[in-house]
Amino acid sequence: MMTVLEYAEDVNKTVDYVLKKCQDLGISVSSEDDLLSDEDITMLDGELSNPDSDNYDDNETITDDYEEIVEEIVETTKIDIDNTIAKQKLKKKNNNTSSNVKKDFANKKKQMYKNKEKLISNKANQDSNVVLYKDGMTIGALAESLGIGSAEIIKKLFNLGIMATINQPISFENAAILVLEYGKELKKEETMDVSNFENYEVVDNEEDLMSRPPVVTIMGHVDHGKTTLLDTIRKTSVAEGEAGGITQAISAYQVKYNEKLITFIDTPGHAAFTEMRARGASITDIIIIIVAADDGVMPQTKEVIDHAKAANVPIIVAINKMDKPSANPDRIMTELTEYGLTPEEWGGDTLYNKISAKSGAGVDELLENILLIADMENYRANPSRYALGTVIESRLDKQVGPVVTLLVQNGTLRLGDPIVVGTAFGKIRTLKNDKNEEITMALPSQPIEITGINAVPTAGDKFMAFESEKEARAVAEERKDNLRKKENASKTSVSLDDLFSKIQEGVKEINVLIKADVNGSSEAVKNSLEKIEVEGVKVNVIRSSVGAITEGDIVLAKASDAIIIGFNVRPSNNIKDYALEQGVEIRLYNIIYKAVEEMEAAMKGMLDPIYEEKVLGTAEVRQLFKFSKVGTIAGSYITDGIIKNNSKARVIRDGVVIYDGEIGSLQREKDSVKEVKKGLECGITIENYSDIKIGDNIEAYEMVEIKR
Repeated sequence: MMTVLEYAEDVNKTVDYVLKKCQDLGISVSSEDDLLSDEDITMLDGELSNPDSDNYDDNETITDDYEEIVEEIVETTKIDIDNTIAKQKLKKKNNNTSSNVKKDFANKKKQMYKNKEKLISNKANQDSNVVLYKDGMTIGALAESLGIGSAEIIKKLFNLGIMATINQPISFENAAILVLEYGKELKKEETMDVSNFENYEVVDNEEDLMSRPPVVTIMGHVDHGKTTLLDTIRKTSVAEGEAGGITQAISAYQVKYNEKLITFIDTPGHAAFTEMRARGASITDIIIIIVAADDGVMPQTKEVIDHAKAANVPIIVAINKMDKPSANPDRIMTELTEYGLTPEEWGGDTLYNKISAKSGAGVDELLENILLIADMENYRANPSRYALGTVIESRLDKQVGPVVTLLVQNGTLRLGDPIVVGTAFGKIRTLKNDKNEEITMALPSQPIEITGINAVPTAGDKFMAFESEKEARAVAEERKDNLRKKENASKTSVSLDDLFSKIQEGVKEINVLIKADVNGSSEAVKNSLEKIEVEGVKVNVIRSSVGAITEGDIVLAKASDAIIIGFNVRPSNNIKDYALEQGVEIRLYNIIYKAVEEMEAAMKGMLDPIYEEKVLGTAEVRQLFKFSKVGTIAGSYITDGIIKNNSKARVIRDGVVIYDGEIGSLQREKDSVKEVKKGLECGITIENYSDIKIGDNIEAYEMVEIKR
């Protein structure tokens, strides 16, 4: 809570301005010393965050008197201003509509707070019949939790054939059997710890559960028509605005078909987005695998099938591009049967739909199949509790701070709810649906965009709403501490032996710093670069984050000898100049595989060169001259190619190499020469070898560096 004056100073507005807004919103305050409740502050925040709010009274409507004056002028001056009046009336209508929308939203907010029903808290009350099991729990600790003597527990274990002592740890399975005998239930402590809400056990009463829309993920090989299918369903054109025609980030949309809602998650199809696709599969109810009828099963299609099977959810296969003359659906069905996706019409359990995403043919049947599966699976959630769910996407906006796209999986998320997302926390200031409309609450399976938290979370993070901001802050702090402890525990010191072995292995690294527009992209770029397999060289991502490239990034890159990779971000001229001054390279991309290709090329350039043998020429030994100081000189005739001084050479006798070394000297008559060509005679000595015989062949060769 705060006074009107404190709030006005906080939002940099005058007291009169805030009082007027309070009057418009029905908040009962009259002076700067009156207190504003948390609900009042949330309502004001929502109103002030609306860019049109300050223009609320600027577009004044035309008065009847003004219209009469206009008519008089028309009559006296004979000027035709019918169009002008029509425009003014249209403006008046639009202003009224805009005002009505604002008033309607304000009324919804007032209603939400006036009839603020108490949602069920996610913080479970400890049931007296529940015993918490801690890792490494001893028999003595279990006996204490049950309120009985440890001797009794030891006796019961003995009857089960287990010899034990009071300080001996007991397994969860054995403890569960014992606890059951006393009419109680054993639960792991981590599932009852609200700060560990990824594993937190939420139990809903059967009467509180209601039907919710199915969450559908569309997967498939790149360019097989995923986004086009979604466009057809949504009657939009997302695909046209995407770089390279490839979807670059996860998005979620809700559509209505036959008066029922369906939530779609659009996952990118490029191989670089494997991790994003896996994350998409973890929050989905139904997976649609889309395959082009003229292309067939591609490597990424197989990858998608693995993700779909791992998610253990129903699969629908959509055979797309049926409008093409080369479409061959039977071949697709035969190929997919090999991967365990046997069509229903062939006696299997997988639904197949033949569609054309471009024309819309077969799409209705696909949506009907989705609703059919949803009815059979009976997807339900409890809208009467505080919300839980998953982050689909996140980004940093200069004006409003972190903007996060969430999928509500259980409960109801409301404007003003305190929330913990990953290790970030805050109070929801704005809540928008997938059509960018401001709403006051979001129900299960609804994708929404929120602002108000204090940091950018990672895509795939879980979130939970709480009753109070104090509780949310405490949980977020505890989660930060737990994460810090985990990171410290995972850090292991490197011994001299490790360092020596790494040096012996000749491991080289390219340090990379990634800055991207959204979290999903930064994660995908990071995973793609780290998966590059080039012998002896590794990519080390020292930082991967969201937002513009800053001076801090350049300082870190300079200290780490790193390259900065920017994905869908553009550095300012000042940053470019600073990077140039510091000798830091910035590479900018908007399509991931381009970044991967260039990085592979750079990595290959760092490798030790590969050499290939190139035979220069052959000489036949016809005479021998022995000198005590020089050794044996082979009087030779060049039968092929060229012999070069100091080149590598091997002595071959009867087709067998008997010595491999270097040419020591090369002479023509009395002069030393650099090379001798085919058809000429010369004297050759082999360094450190004199056992040459007439009839031997001397083959000269060199090692030439080849491009990898």
